[in-house]
Amino acid sequence: MPLAREVSFETDERIFNEGAKADRFWIIHTGTVVLDVHVPGRRPAVIETLGAGELLGWSWLVPPHHWHLGAQAASPVRAYEFDAAAVRGLCGNAPELDHALLTYVAGVVAGRLRSARVRLLDLYAPHGAGEVP
Repeated sequence: MPLAREVSFETDERIFNEGAKADRFWIIHTGTVVLDVHVPGRRPAVIETLGAGELLGWSWLVPPHHWHLGAQAASPVRAYEFDAAAVRGLCGNAPELDHALLTYVAGVVAGRLRSARVRLLDLYAPHGAGEVP
């Protein structure tokens, strides 16, 4: 937590855009954030909604450090913001922290990929095209 600073976002404020540089991440304290994906010729598709206690942003950990999704505040948000380079540097000096953080983030990524797949099937697959096991 010494690396964190408290930040806030207003409802509908864009937090980051898909493809932009990922140089920070957040732990949501209050409020909700929607994750979305760019769909050419359409509005962004909402993939998942995040709330209190959840990690917002994992792309900062994986080179080339560009956001894989976009994020927007769905309500007023308070969050703890972390500088990605500082956290990566700390992990380089603390193997236990590095392992714990990588394990946690891998779980988050797996969950987000599943959510994205299910949501995109809901939006664009023909009815009855199949279920995600």
